[in-house]
Amino acid sequence: MQKKMTIPDIFLMKQEGRRITMLTAYDFPFARLVDQGGVDMILVGDSAGVVVAGHDTTLPVTMDEMLYHTKSVRRADPRALVVADMPFMSYQAGIEDACRNCGRMIKEGGAEAVKIEGGVNMASVIRAVSAIDIPVMAHIGLTPQSIHRMGGYKVQGRKDQAERIMDDARAVQEAGAFSVVLEGIPAPLAARITAELSIPTIGIGAGPDCDGQVLVIHDILGLCEKYSPKFVKRYAELTPIITEAVKTYVDEVRAGEFPTAEHSFN
Repeated sequence: MQKKMTIPDIFLMKQEGRRITMLTAYDFPFARLVDQGGVDMILVGDSAGVVVAGHDTTLPVTMDEMLYHTKSVRRADPRALVVADMPFMSYQAGIEDACRNCGRMIKEGGAEAVKIEGGVNMASVIRAVSAIDIPVMAHIGLTPQSIHRMGGYKVQGRKDQAERIMDDARAVQEAGAFSVVLEGIPAPLAARITAELSIPTIGIGAGPDCDGQVLVIHDILGLCEKYSPKFVKRYAELTPIITEAVKTYVDEVRAGEFPTAEHSFN
């Protein structure tokens, strides 16, 4: 049996220059599959609101929904470190709220770390949550919960914004985050952040020089046709395979070809 991944293991991977792999999972079957594939971390992302529930943004996702998805993933007993997204308004209203909700994600959901969006503006929250021994993965750059301020899903950190992103990166490290997601920022800026920080950087649309990478599982399998970001690589096209299987089932039932004696009880 392979050794369970831990926070110190993730730190060690950066120190030794080994690339860190992370994918999303929102339920028991996918958690088993991505874990069998050998990922180092599983992100129970609030992206479930888009790819599973059909919302246009992550903003409607609730704490109860994230707890449900996190529990489902943890039942797979993955070797990978399980990180759960904190949904919109579960940590922004104040430190007491943030600590309580992050605690619920660990205690009730079974997560082994939480992810919080924001840089300088969320440093005090990250510091407080980290201080009660809840590991925090920070998330800066393009932060989906800030979509209205940003005016959409737009690349962040270009030109005069670069130093603001650098400030965010330094702030989350100083606040105690054990790693940081860099989303939707120019590759040279991500490389600069990765070189300066002692904590691992996990890129998504941030170029090849981050310490690790994360993508949404439905994106890499061709199961999410709603969006097709430039940074996504499709490793399989499962939509036509699944659709064809369903069509064949429908045709066989209508033609009386299924079920047969093979699929019936005597």
